[in-house]
Amino acid sequence: MDIYILVGIVIFLALAFDFINGFHDTANAIATSVSTRALSPRMAIIIASVMNFVGAMLFTGVAKKIGGSVADPAKLANGVEIVIATLIAAIAWNLLTWWFGIPSSSSHALIGSLAGAVISAEGLAGINAGGFIDIVKALILSPLIAFTIGFIVMWILKLIFAKSSPHQINKGFRTGQILTAAFQSFTHGTNDAQKAMGIITFALVAAELQDTLDVPFWVKLSAATAMALGTSVGGWKIIKTMGTKIFKIEPINGFAADITSASVIMTATLTHLPVSTTHVITSAILGVGSAKRFSAVKWALAGKIVIAWVITIPITAILAALVYRIMALFM
Repeated sequence: MDIYILVGIVIFLALAFDFINGFHDTANAIATSVSTRALSPRMAIIIASVMNFVGAMLFTGVAKKIGGSVADPAKLANGVEIVIATLIAAIAWNLLTWWFGIPSSSSHALIGSLAGAVISAEGLAGINAGGFIDIVKALILSPLIAFTIGFIVMWILKLIFAKSSPHQINKGFRTGQILTAAFQSFTHGTNDAQKAMGIITFALVAAELQDTLDVPFWVKLSAATAMALGTSVGGWKIIKTMGTKIFKIEPINGFAADITSASVIMTATLTHLPVSTTHVITSAILGVGSAKRFSAVKWALAGKIVIAWVITIPITAILAALVYRIMALFM
């Protein structure tokens, strides 16, 4: 098949992935502010859409990390086909978990799928072990950091406002949540939108249409727009899980969770590390809930979410490997 057609398929699938990521993952970013009624669903989605777009346009470090750390696109014989298999597997997993309201990770899905497709095509030798391990470390450590910081932030807020009126506290923090929801949506754009940018750039280098992993402006604009449009659709099933089913969130808890997760994601972006915004936000909520009252957290549900995290990379890797092998029959 003509290389330009293949690259066109990659671009279409990558933007579809970003669109799905918009309503799949951004639901996490606005769940607490919607559940505490700090923002109406419509206003939350508008703010999230705008801030996702702005965040996506301002950074490219994570895109370069995605584009070159798992494998070297310039050395792959069928790099564009690998990317197509990657995106098909990642999109399938995202839609499946969205349908069941499971806040799984689009980042894990993409990284797992890319690794699986590369191994299927090139064997283990095709994987850049060092770069892949660095990304997996970031994906694993960031939720633990978010849980710990969320616990500490909530514990400090409890000490500071121990003698304050609950009504006044909720009123003040409900206002503060508007800012933290906007900040969280911004950081989501800075990290998650770059993953699709990175995968498109990976394909462009593999197709020998450009020599470096620098992200073209049109790729940034397309990915940012796709994510913003996806965000505008919303993800109500995941909002319900994140905002109401883990524990009963009040404005002070939502504020603590939002500021914690946004700070962790922004730090990752500045250090060019792709992290799972889903994992970070969920872990921050769990940390905050534990500080509020350990027994208030529905740990059985949290356990199911963690299981989804653990299985995402291996399942998507296997799925992408199978997709690539099926494609190879026609190549």
